[in-house]
This record gives sequence, C-alpha cells and structure tokens, in this order.
Amino acid sequence: MKNKMKSINTCGQKQYSPLIPAIEAICKATPGDKLEIIMDNTIAFSDLKEYLIERNIGFREIYDGEQMAVQFIV
Repeated sequence: MKNKMKSINTCGQKQYSPLIPAIEAICKATPGDKLEIIMDNTIAFSDLKEYLIERNIGFREIYDGEQMAVQFIV
C-alpha cells in the first residue's frame, strides 16, 4: 500500500517562522513518508529548499500564485 502524501500548509503563519512546522513535520516523518509543504513566505521557502538540498533530499517545486510548495519523500 502506498503512503499517502501528508500536506503541511504554513500559509498565513504569523506567530513564528513557517519553517518551524515544516521542520517539525520532517523530523516526525519516518523514512518513505511523502510530504508536501506549502508556504507563502518566499524567504522561508528558499531556506527550506536549501535545507533539503544540503541533506540530498530531492524535491519537486510547485508554484501557484502566491503559494509555493515542495513535495518530497523523507
């Protein structure tokens, strides 16, 4: 049975950096989990992509108006 993609939407996050729920989801994931992280903060999105690249995690970028997303397998 294939793993369903878990979606983490950080759009509109005002209390703290949108990176916090994104990294939390990555840390809680088990190998093979599929994640989609949606953001509307371009700086945090760039930082997240850099984080994934540094860990050799391939990802797919999706741009939809003001929202950006990365999809990857942990």
